[in-house]
Amino acid sequence: MDFIVLLFTIVFVFIALFLSKSFKIGIEKDIIIATIRASIQLLFIGYLLTFIFNLNNPFFTIIMILCMILVAAQNVVKKKEKKQGVFWKVLLTLIVVEGITQGLLLLLGIIPPTPKYMIPISGMIIGNSMVLASLFLNRLSSEVEIRKEEVLLILSLGGSTRQAISHILKASMKASMIPTLESQKTIGLVQLPGMMTGQILAGADPVQAVRFQLLIVFTMMASATLTCVMLSFLIYPSLFTSYQQLKEK
Repeated sequence: MDFIVLLFTIVFVFIALFLSKSFKIGIEKDIIIATIRASIQLLFIGYLLTFIFNLNNPFFTIIMILCMILVAAQNVVKKKEKKQGVFWKVLLTLIVVEGITQGLLLLLGIIPPTPKYMIPISGMIIGNSMVLASLFLNRLSSEVEIRKEEVLLILSLGGSTRQAISHILKASMKASMIPTLESQKTIGLVQLPGMMTGQILAGADPVQAVRFQLLIVFTMMASATLTCVMLSFLIYPSLFTSYQQLKEK
């Protein structure tokens, strides 16, 4: 795809703007900002990845991955949650999830230790974990608010904070993982995933592209579960005071 052809794709942005304006949705500004940001960010990362791939230096690869984790954690946590130390817990979760999944991929020899493989796969792992963390935190917050009386009742009956919050944690984990699990159930039937589609468009054998996509699917499943479980263990103590009382928002 050359630059002229790329310019033609802007017609899809105009369609979105036209529909927003016609039906008075009011997201024209957001569409324009998103378009400009996406264009600048993707072009920048394209040149940056070309530079890093050519260097093939482990130091720059690690720095790139850490930057991705930092941005992801920043995106998950809201201003209010930063004051409660949630940012560091999300950051630690993303680092551990990335370390375990990427470490296993390298240790088992599934992918070579080169930036060409490590950075794109890390991006998918971190991106998936970021979405899961965001969904989990939002669901946990709403569940605690809705089922506050249940938590207080268990605490008043002598239950531990873990016992009081366990049913809420499980419900939040299940709810946050639904999009990942449902999309994987229909993979190949309803949708052709991005990595697989990209490889096929690049001329790769479809069967080989499927093998790589299965690698991503299984990795995503593990990273999603690990993200929810680890984040639940790190977050739930902060919901209670040192006297085992539920904190007021």
